Amino acid sequence: MRISGDGVTPDGTGHVLPDGRVVRLRAAGYDSPVAQQLVAAVQQEYVTRYGGPDEAVVDPAEFVPPEGLFLVAEVDGEPGACGAWRVHAPGVVEVKRVYVAPAARRLGLAGLVMDALESSAAQAGHRAVVLNSGDRQPEALALYAARGYGPVPGYGVYADSPGAVFLGKQLDGGDLTGGQRTGEEQSWAS
Repeated sequence: MRISGDGVTPDGTGHVLPDGRVVRLRAAGYDSPVAQQLVAAVQQEYVTRYGGPDEAVVDPAEFVPPEGLFLVAEVDGEPGACGAWRVHAPGVVEVKRVYVAPAARRLGLAGLVMDALESSAAQAGHRAVVLNSGDRQPEALALYAARGYGPVPGYGVYADSPGAVFLGKQLDGGDLTGGQRTGEEQSWAS
């Protein structure tokens, strides 16, 4: 296989890792077997780090295009990572279930998944992204900070929970860190 200079396969269907393995991103139903396998793994990660699973209500229908998206990253055909977005408010999506399996960590999969989620949300006409993480996920917080995410008001079941971290960013490169931008109240602060 010939590899293009930007790390993308010549046919544009995948990304080539430094070790030569190919990553392909594909949409999957939230309730599909592969998605459920990855969601169960991320829930186990929450149990290990926080003592229990994520209690946020998730309806699989929220992740059906064009209203949402659930992506699986396959490394040489094996599920290695996932991530999703769903509509949070008009023009704003919420990123959920970003997870990389232990055997696939430190390969850049989380960044590839986030690139695809942000790009697909923008293509669907959304202008901002929010997400909820936690203070016991330093790797995730570092990823989001490096991608330009900043603090936003809390929302949902964890709005007032100690240790909950709420982040967001404008998909057009604007600032979502203080609830105001160029003097205007932002609609994402719901």
